[in-house]
Amino acid sequence: MSASQLEITQPLSNDYESILTPEAVAFLTELCEKFAPRVEQLLVAREHAQNNYDAGELPDFDPNTAAIRSGNWKVANIPHDLQKRHLEITGPVDRKMVINALNADVDVFMADFEDAQSPTWDGLMQGQINLRDANAGQISYVDEARGKHYELKPNPALLIARVRGLHLPEKHMLWQGKPIPGALMDFALYFFHNYKTRTANNSGVYFYLPKLQHHSEAQWWSDVFHFTEQKFGQPTGTIRATVLIETLPAVFQMHEILHSLKEHIVGLNCGRWDYIFSYIKTLRAHADRVLPDRQVVTMSQPFLSAYSRLLIKTCHSRGALAMGGMAAFIPAKDPAENEVILNKVKADKELEFSNGHDGTWIAHPGLAPTVRAVAEKYLGANANQLQVLREQDAPITAADLLEPSEGERTEEGMRTNIRVALQYIAAWLSGKGCVPIYGLMEDAATAEISRTSIWQWIQHGKTLSNGERVTVALFRALLNEEAQRVKGEVGDDRWQAEHFQQAQQLLDQITTAEQLTEFLTLPGYNYL
Repeated sequence: MSASQLEITQPLSNDYESILTPEAVAFLTELCEKFAPRVEQLLVAREHAQNNYDAGELPDFDPNTAAIRSGNWKVANIPHDLQKRHLEITGPVDRKMVINALNADVDVFMADFEDAQSPTWDGLMQGQINLRDANAGQISYVDEARGKHYELKPNPALLIARVRGLHLPEKHMLWQGKPIPGALMDFALYFFHNYKTRTANNSGVYFYLPKLQHHSEAQWWSDVFHFTEQKFGQPTGTIRATVLIETLPAVFQMHEILHSLKEHIVGLNCGRWDYIFSYIKTLRAHADRVLPDRQVVTMSQPFLSAYSRLLIKTCHSRGALAMGGMAAFIPAKDPAENEVILNKVKADKELEFSNGHDGTWIAHPGLAPTVRAVAEKYLGANANQLQVLREQDAPITAADLLEPSEGERTEEGMRTNIRVALQYIAAWLSGKGCVPIYGLMEDAATAEISRTSIWQWIQHGKTLSNGERVTVALFRALLNEEAQRVKGEVGDDRWQAEHFQQAQQLLDQITTAEQLTEFLTLPGYNYL
């Protein structure tokens, strides 16, 4: 085998061979040759920026790109089938979930290879099969245990695939002896197997891009898109992307990100949960910017409100959509409890749509009627709110975007963080990337907030509202107590079968480490 060839370390079933065809693997190999080395350079640049923040600097708008921010330019026109995205649902790429999400009363299903998907080899390969079959309109599923049959209804939601972030490797594929970027694998296989079907249906190949921190990373994706379109003889703009603004550094780079991808980008999204996680991670050395309990860090906090309003103003000034964030609630069976949940969701979405967002996210189809009614109130028959330019707004400054949050740190908040992180990590290690926990649909982002909050409280010796100082010893005592509580909730059999002990060890390791673990999914990947 030549050093330039791709080495696949897992056995291939007939189904998997239909995805990893010689032609698809050749395309992926070509992308690795041309673009994988730059990923390493981009990740090193991230480290350098973080070192500066750790040394006392704060993120800010880049004076070197002021001309882009002040220039008079627009992104390419938005394709017709991407103009109306009032309501989007997200979830992993397993077969039943794909069918249910496409059948839901939503405009878009974002099929997630990243935060809602545990990157097991089988999960990723099956995911590519499922999305290929969905695009072809030939997807069905039989749940023999429940005696249920699932199939696609007419006029399903529009399918958009979210690929993995640049930081995530794919260890089951090696190029020159090293794991390839997971993002390239997800992108290459999805594009290769779906572009003919989608263009034959007068559509394009649509992606969500996560975790960008700098416009140089957006430029990398632009280069990947241009190369791919030229290679397969497709017009520029066949590939379209929505970029998640879910890192603190990226909020200072929104004009530049739009400009770097201007032939391919259609909008930016407020990835609020990852954004909160990134606020903690980026400002980890800044004792004056430690967040309170996760439960009080809502979109009404000044730094999050500024982020939402600036994203809308930036996008609409450039002709791009401004997508709102995730409502992670799950409907409750008790009618009174459910009414409380739906009222919270309604208030959240009223704020987004009244601010000028063009659409928003939900994690459960049961929320669709409530959110549809709010969208109808603000948009009516309009596809979007691109005309809302927020020209009356005072300029949003770096200080606004970095404003410390008011609120308490409580023992109950710390205990909740521990239980949520423990249960999510256990699920992730067991192959599930998206799980309902205590009435919320949790994915990697919310688990990241839970564990990094505690890490930061320990590092800065913060005090809880009961006067107790947060230390490693306190964390471990609470972890042992909450682990026993979770064990009682799930039962001994599930505790043993679903890697809870491994999850407890991993949570202890990354929460008590001297250096903050960048993403829990990186050490967690070693267990898969």
